Amino acid sequence: MEQTAEVVNVVAQNVQPPQQNGVWGMVLYIVAVFAIIYLFMVRPNKKRMAEYQKMLDSLQVGNRVMAAGIYGTIKKINEKTLEVEIAKGVVIEVNKNAVAIAE
Repeated sequence: MEQTAEVVNVVAQNVQPPQQNGVWGMVLYIVAVFAIIYLFMVRPNKKRMAEYQKMLDSLQVGNRVMAAGIYGTIKKINEKTLEVEIAKGVVIEVNKNAVAIAE
């Protein structure tokens, strides 16, 4: 019995508490996750939106566009809307952000 107590004391003296660098590891992990999210989600979306805005800025009267699956020709450009002729004499007003250039 005395020998068992001695072994327990020796083992207890050699056991070290866990190190306290877990906080820095967690901070590094969080920074890495945000960096990955930025690289794979935020940056490509910003690039895509910049290209789309460039396309919207380049629209001119007479361009053929598609809005909600309806093809037409731009007749007038307003600040936030376009007037699109979809048939002879039929002009509809659509939001600028809802159009794409028809190929």
